[in-house]
Amino acid sequence: MIYLHIPFCKSFCTYCDFYSELCSGKGLQQVQNFVDGVCREIDERREEIDAARAQSVKTLYVGGGTPSAIPVESLRILVGKLGYRDYDEFTVEVNPDDITAGGEEYVRELKSLGVNRVSMGVQSFDDGILKWMNRRHTSAGALEAFRLLRAAGFDNISIDLIFGLSQLGEEKWIGTIRKALDLCPEHISAYQLSIEEGSALAGMVRDGRYTEAPDEQCRSQYDILCHELGKAGYNHYEISNFCKPGKHSRHNSSYWSGIPYLGCGASAHSFDTHSRQWNVSSLLDYIKGIENNEPDFEIEELDSTTRFNEYVMTGLRTSKGIDLDKVESLFGDNLCHYLQKQMQKHIKQSSLVQEGNNIKLSHQGIFISDGIMSDLMSVED
Repeated sequence: MIYLHIPFCKSFCTYCDFYSELCSGKGLQQVQNFVDGVCREIDERREEIDAARAQSVKTLYVGGGTPSAIPVESLRILVGKLGYRDYDEFTVEVNPDDITAGGEEYVRELKSLGVNRVSMGVQSFDDGILKWMNRRHTSAGALEAFRLLRAAGFDNISIDLIFGLSQLGEEKWIGTIRKALDLCPEHISAYQLSIEEGSALAGMVRDGRYTEAPDEQCRSQYDILCHELGKAGYNHYEISNFCKPGKHSRHNSSYWSGIPYLGCGASAHSFDTHSRQWNVSSLLDYIKGIENNEPDFEIEELDSTTRFNEYVMTGLRTSKGIDLDKVESLFGDNLCHYLQKQMQKHIKQSSLVQEGNNIKLSHQGIFISDGIMSDLMSVED
């Protein structure tokens, strides 16, 4: 599993706190410097990259930021530098307006790179909400972008939606879901709006320009989402992710299964099951470190308790849940017994379900999953 992080956007969304830089005007030179830096990082980490590529799950995911914000030729250079073509799944994240601006030629270029899955940040089909989010596209633009991708032969398209906005009423939310279903995408990711420190939205909350939606409204919108997508034949395979049969994200599913991955680029993370590594979240520092042969990154060694907690957190997010036999095999009797003890309260409350040796969230448990996960985690060193 390989991940390339593209830390560039043409504008910043109201709710977003991900590390990113503007790539217009003078920022275009930064794009070239960044591409040169990632190529050097790939050279320096070739042995690690080859090992990641040799795994049973061969995926490449280009995320950000907004990968479609940079010239497609820059993507071609990065993909070519990796030196592989036969990925089981090759995903690129895009914004609808970049697709419509580039037109048929742009989507053909993506195809020629070997991309076989596109993840498009639609977020809403309501123009008023899109404007409030500071998105660059319109509802009509999103529909046209989807049409262009289909016409180019993309048969694995994912779209992102956001719910839980205080100004998002039930009728408007149902309308967005049904417009999404009219497109018949293979995959839908839907996220509840959260207030992230460092985002413009956090500032709006502090000065009273935005009031968060109440839990009851968010819960209702999530229930509507699950009902509508389930009725349309989508599998609810992870808390925020729904897919047509066989169309789950192989890359992201591997994250939730604890499979090692390697990330290149400013702010990219890597994981080898025993440690986590992340590059500096600064384009200038990232490039400077690469140029001086002193890559700027940090490493965290993961002890058994930390790995157990991460297994609990990621496993419970999925429809498969947690395998008690695997817990015992990976972490030993003590942590396995601890987990079995902690889960009993939630089983009695019907927020957790046990099926044989598997524990999973019930539908009612999904919406309070953070609290359940916290209860199941260990604090031992």
